[in-house]
Formats: sequence, structure tokens, C-alpha cells
Amino acid sequence: MSPPFFAPRRVADLHRQAEPPAEPTARTTDSTPDDEPLTLPDPWTPPRRPPFPLVAATVPVIGAVVLWLVTGSFYALLLAGLGPLIAIAGVVDHRRGARRDRRVAEREAARARRRVSDAVRARHDRERARRRARHPDALRYLTREDDIWRAVSERRDGLVVGEGETASAVRVTGGGDEPESRSIRAAALRLVEAPVVVAAGRGIVVTGAEIPAAAVHRALILQRCLAVPPGDLRIVGNVPDGEEWIESLPHRHATTGTALAVHADLRDARADEMLVRVPRDGTLPPECAVVLTVDSPMRARLDDGECTTTLAVEAISVVQAEVVAADLSERAARTGRIAVGDDAPVAWASIPHETAAGERGGLTAVLGTDRDRAVTVDLVHDGPHAVVAGVTGAGKSELLITWILSLAAVHSPREVSFLLADFKGGTAFDGLRELPHVTGVITDLDGAGALRAIESLNAEMRWREREFGRRAARDISDARVDIPRLVVVVDEFAALLAGHPELQAVFSDVAARGRALGVHLILGTQRVAGVIRDGLLANCPLRISLRVTDAADSRAVIGVEDAALLPGSADSRGMALVRAAADSTPQRLRVALSTPDDVAQVAAACVGAAPARRPWLPPLPASVSLAELLCAPDAVASELVVGLADEPDRQRQRAIGLSSGERGLLVVGGPGAGKSVTLETLASQSSGSVRVPATAEALWDTMAHLDATPPRGAVVVIDDIDTIATRLPADHAQIVFERIERLVREAGTTGIVVVVATQRLTGPVARIVDLLPRRLILATTSRAEHIAAGGDPAHYAPASPPGRGRWDGLAVQVAQSTPDSSEARPVVDADRWFPRRHLTGFVTRRMAAARGILEAWAARGIRIVSVDDYRADPTVAGEELLVVVGDPDEWQREWRLLGAVRADHDLVIDTSCAADYRMLAASRDIPPYAGPGGRAWLLSCGEDAVRIVLPDPHLRSERHASVS
Repeated sequence: MSPPFFAPRRVADLHRQAEPPAEPTARTTDSTPDDEPLTLPDPWTPPRRPPFPLVAATVPVIGAVVLWLVTGSFYALLLAGLGPLIAIAGVVDHRRGARRDRRVAEREAARARRRVSDAVRARHDRERARRRARHPDALRYLTREDDIWRAVSERRDGLVVGEGETASAVRVTGGGDEPESRSIRAAALRLVEAPVVVAAGRGIVVTGAEIPAAAVHRALILQRCLAVPPGDLRIVGNVPDGEEWIESLPHRHATTGTALAVHADLRDARADEMLVRVPRDGTLPPECAVVLTVDSPMRARLDDGECTTTLAVEAISVVQAEVVAADLSERAARTGRIAVGDDAPVAWASIPHETAAGERGGLTAVLGTDRDRAVTVDLVHDGPHAVVAGVTGAGKSELLITWILSLAAVHSPREVSFLLADFKGGTAFDGLRELPHVTGVITDLDGAGALRAIESLNAEMRWREREFGRRAARDISDARVDIPRLVVVVDEFAALLAGHPELQAVFSDVAARGRALGVHLILGTQRVAGVIRDGLLANCPLRISLRVTDAADSRAVIGVEDAALLPGSADSRGMALVRAAADSTPQRLRVALSTPDDVAQVAAACVGAAPARRPWLPPLPASVSLAELLCAPDAVASELVVGLADEPDRQRQRAIGLSSGERGLLVVGGPGAGKSVTLETLASQSSGSVRVPATAEALWDTMAHLDATPPRGAVVVIDDIDTIATRLPADHAQIVFERIERLVREAGTTGIVVVVATQRLTGPVARIVDLLPRRLILATTSRAEHIAAGGDPAHYAPASPPGRGRWDGLAVQVAQSTPDSSEARPVVDADRWFPRRHLTGFVTRRMAAARGILEAWAARGIRIVSVDDYRADPTVAGEELLVVVGDPDEWQREWRLLGAVRADHDLVIDTSCAADYRMLAASRDIPPYAGPGGRAWLLSCGEDAVRIVLPDPHLRSERHASVS
């Protein structure tokens, strides 16, 4: 390839860039490896100044004085001056030697700095050459053809936007803080005229003067295409005006690889990289992090978001770009990198669908064209099941709609029906609802309803088997069978299985037995590997693949990698490859695109046709009448009906309940879930039902009665059993739970059916519910409570209507009976207790309520005396009724009187004295529960305690009964 003429950009430098670096001279020879730092000599440090030799100067003086004193000679004193002179001479000589050493060190340091500077320049030259070889620009690629499309990972991700100053790997140490050393170290850190590389994925926008910016933009596009081959890089989106040469690049026609956008207007294209140009005053794309502003054909400013750098840039003219693009196209053809061609879109209405009627018993449909030839598939003979693969945006939904519409155009609802499932948003098949062939459209927006419809396929298969058996037919092709084929179309099969993995078995069964029974599958998915099991895929010989991103997915669907090479542009939407079991190679297909008018036209042609049979029943109603279920044909007289159960896998809804041999049912649910309605429904079906009241006293009395005499064959219902511990004191609650547990354990032998409702399975409730064989789980307040109650996490439905629950995994709607209008009888005057024996002891606290009770008794002519008065004068007891009253302490002091009253008379203990009951009653047994206020326990002549209702002091009728 001969390099084209490049626009002037430091022409001498361009030629030097293409040449190998010159050998360093002997003066610049550096034996140190480039990755090791260079070292400058440390600054000369003057030696430490010696101290003045005071001793040496003083000793001669002292000696001269001593000599003068001995000899008396004046000349001896002259010797005293020698010491100071010698000391001064030594100091002067040291300073002279230090100056000499400094001059020598400075000369050596200057020579060392020159050597290091030369070594830095040599290392910079080598580093610059290495960087230019590692990251070539367009000129180097064109002058060294071996570098074009060379598999170097660094070149695939980086783009040389120009040459400028950048950080160097050369390091210099030492030298101290001298200005020359600082300058050398700073120069070593910066590499000038080096390639400036930015990550291509950050997005690059070229702006500035129109003509130079366009030339620089061309150079950058060509550099990217020279570095990365087509197939690994593809140009998507629009082409800038005046840059039509881009259309001749092989990367423009590539179908795989990194998507590079060269125009800011992407429209429907999706780009992984952006290398675009905008006018000087234009709006910069927000996807681009790097801005290259071109001031002239040779200079530009680079702004990478952190700093601004001036660069020398490369510029290419349109003519030069056309020559390079043509050479790259030749290279692509020579190396086998040929892009797959594209067809123009085709309209569904322009295809003659009448030719697709096919032979009898087939389901032939025209899906589109291959060039000028119609492409047809027969779901029966090419199938019986099909897989459609393709990434998002490839046209998978359009293909499925076209397939359905083409089948409906040539086949009546008596021949084919459709069950459509959309699990990628719920709107793909909405336009097909008006077709009479469509039995229903299920979406991921209705999770429970969609799951129920798919599960009904098992029932549809059994129904067809029964129909074939009734007609003595072997399969759907038998003339005696008048049943339409059912085509189940699923868009985003992977999303369906991700939410409901248990449906994998349902589709595998349909795929295995569907051919004979006339049930066909068309499964759309983005990927096949890891989504569709091998057993299911083996039963789907008809394969269609639109564009996929992974060659392995293409091979898994159609056996070759061609689907991974299909174009990914917006204009290529709907291009696919079709392969049936008998095909040796895939067939190309351009899917015909339909419109709402096409659907309306097909629907209008079927006016008057009976709608297709729906393969599943309507969902459970929000309310069910008990009377309707009791009168149903499948009702069992010996059962207690609970509600209506939904069995989609059998295409039926039937009444369910408790048989006579079962001893109980647990109903779990949150507030407003329908627990009380369930209990009332069961209780209303038994004439001997026992409803355990909610009030504490009635609850105690009812359980005591059931414990003493269990009613055989009765239905006992207990609501909110988990709240008993809050309604009764601990001792009383424990006894009640023991009685309930005993009742449940003996239910099997006594014929009693115990129905218990609770919100939570905690404390003593857990022991009781484990004894109940059946469990109905209604709506709970949280998923955790649903699971704790024994429910399947997949069945948790917080928005369920009241009475909707799960019974042995089946969805159930509890039946509603006519509510019992009877109410608890209020306490009347006749129910209140008055003393009847000659002597009555009354234990109570001194309070206003007690005084009111005593006044009510006194109003009836009963004499009231205190314990102290009675002890002082026992003769006060005459013929009239007498009540001896006192608090617990007073009665305990008169223990003889207390024992006598308890044994031979009536002893009344007010509930305000409950803490002293066992001492006063001389019994360890717990008395019947009595609520506070107006309640007491009566111990008559040593018998067991009974609960009584004391007079209400606020009732006028009781206060003045004697007057009336």
C-alpha cells in the first residue's frame, strides 16, 4: 500500500517518526538500563571549619615566660609570639584547601549534569520511539503495512490524537536543591513530541475551524480503522456530510465488533465508542469526555476533563481518505473479512399469502422474503416446534407477530388457535387480541394469571387425549378429529422460566407429546445456551435466528456462526436465518413487517367465525356462595365444604372440604383475610356446631363444657386462638390451651371436627396446629409469615381478595354462608346474684363498687354487718338474711369464722381479691375465669367455686327493688 499525501504536519518530523531512532554517540552512551533512575551528584558540602588551636597557641607563650623567669633573658619572651602565628597560619591554609576542593567538585558536578542531561535526551528518544511503535498514528500505519490490523491489545483500546508533551518514565535522582539539578529532574519527567493516547471508549469530539477539523477527524477515523479490523470494529449510525468515503470502508459493512459512531446523530443505532465532529459553536455530545479543538491543520488543543494540552495533529484530505478506504477494502477482501449484505425492508401486505396454504394438515406461513423470493415455513412438517433467537432490537417480536398473522390469514379458527405469552413488558401481542384465533394473551404483568394459564397446558393435553380416545383417533391428522391445532407463542422464554422455573417440565412435556396432539410451541428468546434445556431444544427442529452477539448462540440455534455476522443497524432489523431439520444450510430471511391495518384486515375476513376454544377456565371469582357449592353436581354430602378450588392443570374448578373422618382444619391468615368467614362457613353446615366465643368468660365456660362433655359429631370453631394468651391470665390461658389440645387429640375418636384460626404460629399454638391434618393458608401480612405458616414462597399473594388462600397447593376461594344473626344475650337483672342463705360471707375491698353492691343487697332487706361486728356479737344473726362483709385481712384474722362460712354457708369472693383467692378458698384449684368489675366467685357449702354476677350499683331498678 503506497501512503497517500498527507496535509503538512511537521513534514520533517513525520519522516523522522517513520525511521528508527539514531544510535547514541559515545558522549551520550548510558550503560544503565532505561527503567533504572539516573543519579546526579550531590552538591559539594564544605568541610567543617576546625576550631581555633587555642592550646597550641597558648603553650609556647607559657613556655617563653617560664624560660624568661629562669634565664632572665629578654630574648626568651620573643618565643611567645610563635604559637599564635602558627595557629593563624593553620586556619588560613585550611580555608585555601576548601576553596580548591569546591572548584574541583563544581567542575565534576557540571560534567556529571551534562552526562545525565545527555542520557535523559537519549532515553527520551528511545522512549518516544517505543511509544510511536506501540501507538502508531495513521502515517506510521501506512508506511509500515505490517502494522495494519495487527493484533496488539493496546492499539485496540487507544487512539493517538496527536503529539505533545506527556509524562515520561525516565527518572533522575540526587542533585540536591540546586537550580540546575531541579531543571534536569523536571525535564526528565516530561516527554515532548510524544504520542498522546486517549481511551477510545471515553468518546472523542473534534471541533474548531471546519476544514482543519474535518481533516483531523478523517485522520482519527482512519487511524481507528487501520488499527482494528472489520468484525472487531464496525461503524454504525449516520455518516457526516461530505464524508461519503466512509461508506467504502469495510468497517461500515461489518456486522460484529465494537460499534463506533462517527456522527453525533445516532438515531436508532447504539454505539460503544464515539468519534464525532461538531461545528465550533455546536453542542458537544454529553457522551464524549474528550474534546479536541483544532486551531490549524497542525495544532490543536486537547481537553480531557483534567487539563488542556497543545498538540501537533495529523490531517488527511478527502482524496487521501478515499485512497486509504479503497486499499482497506481490498485488504478486507483479500483476507476474507467480507461483510454480509443487507436487504431492503418488505411490507407484510405486499406478500401473496394465498400461496402458503400448503398441504392439508400443515401450518404453512410466509415469514418474509429472500431477495425477491418468498420464504415459507410449515410448523407441522418443519417442526412441530420452533425456537426463535435474537438480541433485543433484532426484530424478534415483529417476526412472531408476522408468523401469527400469516397463519391466521390462511387458516380459520377451526384449524388453528393461538395462546400468546409476552414476558418482556406485556404489549407486544396486544394488537392481535381482535383475531378470533387468539384464545388469550398472557403477560408478565399478571404473574399468577400467567402461571395459571401455562399450567393449564397439561390439562389441555389430557383433554385432547380423551377426545382422541373417544373418537378412536391416533393423532391430530385423523379426519375424525375436529379439533384445532393450538400454537403456544412465548416471547422472552428466558424471562418466563426465570420467574417460574417449574414450568420447564410443562414445556418439555408439551414438546414431547405435542406433535400427535396438535399442540405446537414457538419459543422466542435472546439466548439459547443455558435457557432451553437440551431435551426441549431437541424437540424444536425448526430454528430461526436473528442477530445474536455471541457466535456460540448462533451455532446452538442454526449450527453455524452466520447469525453473529448479521448487521446490527436499524435498517437491518428483521434480518434472520432459518433452518429446518432437513436443511443442510440456513436460509436467509428478511422478515415482513406488519401494521395494525394488516391485523384489522385479517380480523375482518374472519367475521362470523366462532372464536377458538380457550384452553383454560376463568380465574376464581372474588366471592363464592356456599349454597351454590352445596348444590353443585360434584358436591359430596359427607363433606364440610370449605370453598371452590382451582385446578388449572385439570381444567376444572371443584368444591373441596373436610371429610367426616378428618379431625380438624387450621386456618392461617392476616387481618381481613377471611378467617372468620371460613369458620362461619364450616360451622353453618353442622346443626351441632360449637362456636367458641371471643369474650374471655364465655371462652372459659365453653372450653370447660367441651372438656367435660365433648359433643360427638360436632364442629367446634375457635377464632384467633393465638390471642387467647392476651385475653386470659397466664394460668387460665394455659388451662384453656391444654383443653384445646386434648379436644383436638380426641377428635378422631369422638367424631369432632375442630377448626382453628390463627394469625401466627407461636407459643402453645404451635403444639395444637401440629395435630391438625389440614391447613388453609389465607393472605398474610408478609412473605415471612406466609412461609412460616407452611406456604410456598411462590404462592405469596398480598393483594388477594378476602377468602382467597391455598389448600394443599391449590388456589381456593372460601365460600360465604349466610351470617348468623344471633348475638350474645346481655346480662339482665334476673341473672345477677343475691344472697339466698341465712348467712353469707362477702370478701371484697373497701371501694365504691363494693358499697354499691351492699346497698343493692340492703335494698332487698338483707342485713349487712362487718366481720368485726359479727365477731363482737354473733347473736346479730336472726331470722333475716345476713351478709358478713370484710376485706381479705379481716377474714384471715377470723379464720375460724371463715372456715365455718366456707363449709356450711355461702362465701362470696370478689374478683378484686383474686390474689388472695387460694388462701381464702383453701384450694389449689384455679376458679373459673371472671373478669374485673361486678364479678365474684361463690363457694357454697364447700362445693367448687362458680362465677356469679354481682348487682350493678348503677341500675336504679336494683337499688329500689324493695320500694317497687
